[in-house]
Amino acid sequence: MLPIVGDMADDMAEESAEGRVPGFVIGDIEVFPVVEWAGPYVPLDTLVPDLPPQAWRQDEDQLVPDHLQGGRAVVALQTWVLRGGGRTVLVDTGVGNGRERPGNQLFHQRQGDFLERLERAGVRPEDVDLVVNTHIHGDHVGWNTHEVGGGWVPTFPDARYLIPGADDRHFGPEGGYAGGARPDDRLMYEDSIAPVHRSGQAVLWDGTHRIDDHLLLEAAPGHTPGSSVLRLRSRGERAVFVGDLLHSPVQIPHPECGSRFCLDPRQAELSRERVLERAADERELVIPAHFGGSGAVRVAKKDGAFVFRNA
Repeated sequence: MLPIVGDMADDMAEESAEGRVPGFVIGDIEVFPVVEWAGPYVPLDTLVPDLPPQAWRQDEDQLVPDHLQGGRAVVALQTWVLRGGGRTVLVDTGVGNGRERPGNQLFHQRQGDFLERLERAGVRPEDVDLVVNTHIHGDHVGWNTHEVGGGWVPTFPDARYLIPGADDRHFGPEGGYAGGARPDDRLMYEDSIAPVHRSGQAVLWDGTHRIDDHLLLEAAPGHTPGSSVLRLRSRGERAVFVGDLLHSPVQIPHPECGSRFCLDPRQAELSRERVLERAADERELVIPAHFGGSGAVRVAKKDGAFVFRNA
């Protein structure tokens, strides 16, 4: 999740003019992001507070300008599109328009042209077969729905929505809307998740969930109880969509350093180490939710530590 801290919204960059960033081909599957917003965001020590300052300087040649500008982390709010085998899949759905999010100035009553950007990229709402929410946070489920006639309905009328069961229980009424600590959590669930349940399009899963021969969902808890990764394999090539397991490439050499937004930092660290280890061993392209630039990195091991390079 990417909440605004203090008055940082005053310093945010202008909305990106480009809706689509060049993507990748993984075997037979086309993969590309459609960007809702991108730019320099929060100070580095706000995003990953436990990271030693020299760590940012160590990999500066890989960080600037795609991940670091003017002392601020560059982030993107974006949806990843997977097309191939006659199927169109969306991974996470951004913030959405017209949301009541009093706790977050960037998300509150936002109005943008995401659906137009998606259509310019060749994807109409009725083309989408599957929506994957890697976890339930406001910047990952917003375009699950849109407003019609004063109510919220699913944006993608023919899609199944895969939602982690652990997050649904935690953020929904069963868990008292995440314990009732933040009004935004109740608002988010009621406008972005509950309508998908009512339409019969929600599919809850726990542990692992095999989508097809190419796609597998796996639990990777810590950031939220139900945080997950989506593994893609086609013709011997591999990628893993890791959601908010990583917020910046600087966490790759320092997997013990989580973002300030993880609900269970120790569990998030264990999930991050496990996923990075496999990515290095199996040469998976690592695709987090919020990276700038191409949106992806390659991970390897050197002298017992993880290293990265931009894809």
